[in-house]
Amino acid sequence: MTLSIADAGQALLWMTTISLLIQAIEALRLQAGSALLAPWPWSIQRDDLRDSSKLVRAVFDRLYRPGIHRAHLIVHMLAALSLPWAGATTPVAAGLLVSQVLISIRWRGAFNGGSDFMTLSVLGGIAIAALTAPWLGESLAWQAGLWLISIQALSSYFLSGTVKLRYAGWRHGRALPALLDGGLYGPLPPTSLLRQPVVAMVCSWAFIIWEAAFPLSMIDPRLTTLWCAIGIAFHLLVWWFFGLNRFFWAWMATFPALIGCATLIQG
Repeated sequence: MTLSIADAGQALLWMTTISLLIQAIEALRLQAGSALLAPWPWSIQRDDLRDSSKLVRAVFDRLYRPGIHRAHLIVHMLAALSLPWAGATTPVAAGLLVSQVLISIRWRGAFNGGSDFMTLSVLGGIAIAALTAPWLGESLAWQAGLWLISIQALSSYFLSGTVKLRYAGWRHGRALPALLDGGLYGPLPPTSLLRQPVVAMVCSWAFIIWEAAFPLSMIDPRLTTLWCAIGIAFHLLVWWFFGLNRFFWAWMATFPALIGCATLIQG
């Protein structure tokens, strides 16, 4: 499978919109009812600003009032919805990036770990494409944005794979069943195949090789597409076992960029 820069950019915008909408809807549901019912009330988090000026504390106190924060999330959703239809205009792309940073600050940097940081990377790539298009031209600007996203995605997979490779627990297959024991549905059944040492070790090495070799898949867009297809299955399993739906959509948004950049490499 190959993707032109234009097609990769459009697919990226669609995936990003879905990812942002899900994140905003989750945040709105957390805020529903009473701010005290939401995790990490701002009344507690604002202590992080105790060394800041009164002006800074006043600005954030107003920004994170429940009503204003809900309005912010709704505007964030509307801006996200405009991406596939109106394109990545400079005001929308830059606004979404700043808005996402403010939402992240509300959760002390990240609500759901790596998925939030990957979302910022994707929005950063979109913003670069939008901001540089008047000077570089649409195609070259999108190439820059897509490459930024691709480098971040490839780094995340490569580092995850190589870190696993360093630990004997992953190399010998012990870490995988131990990790899955902490999933949403409790410990694995005693009869689970993943408790078999050979099966667990084969699965562990499959994950290690797939993640660590992800940069090499860029030599051919067909190989990149295969690696991304495995990624879809991998992130679906993570969603199933741990409920991390944000991870699925955050990394799905990077796949058009990866395939588009691999197409560029092929020439």
